[in-house]
Amino acid sequence: MIIGISGGTGSGKTTVANRILESVSASEVVFIQQDSYYRNLKDLPLDYRQLANFDHPHALDNDLLVHHIRKLKAGEPIELPLYDFKTHARMNETRRVEPKPIVIVEGILIFADPRLLEQMDIKVFVDTPDDIRFIRRLRRDIAERGRTVESVIEQYVATVRPMHMQFVEPSKRYADVIIPEGGHNLVSIDLISGKIRERLAGALTSVGGPH
Repeated sequence: MIIGISGGTGSGKTTVANRILESVSASEVVFIQQDSYYRNLKDLPLDYRQLANFDHPHALDNDLLVHHIRKLKAGEPIELPLYDFKTHARMNETRRVEPKPIVIVEGILIFADPRLLEQMDIKVFVDTPDDIRFIRRLRRDIAERGRTVESVIEQYVATVRPMHMQFVEPSKRYADVIIPEGGHNLVSIDLISGKIRERLAGALTSVGGPH
């Protein structure tokens, strides 16, 4: 079962994913973030890297992400890329991820690629007001990614907001479930978690139960 969780930057996608993970056995779920699949810009000077448009679908290596999802569905492990947001470059190391019955894929642009959409069984869009999302992004980028207030605002105005309006917001129409207020909407999260537990229970029944 592939579950896609999308929404704008700072909408609460990761919070929703983590709340779902808390409600089911971690041994049954793989969690993949599209952020891990940013293209490697290590061959460009750092100044050029910082000017890149990271909110356009072309900034992401969706070919690799689609390949990895298909491998997990086929019961094969993957080598998950690791990305350094301070240098805008992919690390040399990868993380081995074993296949599990449930795969949660989270990212702002996962519904903007038809190949990703067709892999997903449940598509969830986290819908949060723009001002709340901006404040969350500002705090995150300063605390976790070493950015200045000015650089976060410049990036938001230049690329984040325009790309949200062009790609992220229109992709909401593909969602099966729209969750307002992000991770604080416990009713919606409980419904999705219940569906996952139901699928897991059905899988166990079909193979004759746990041994």
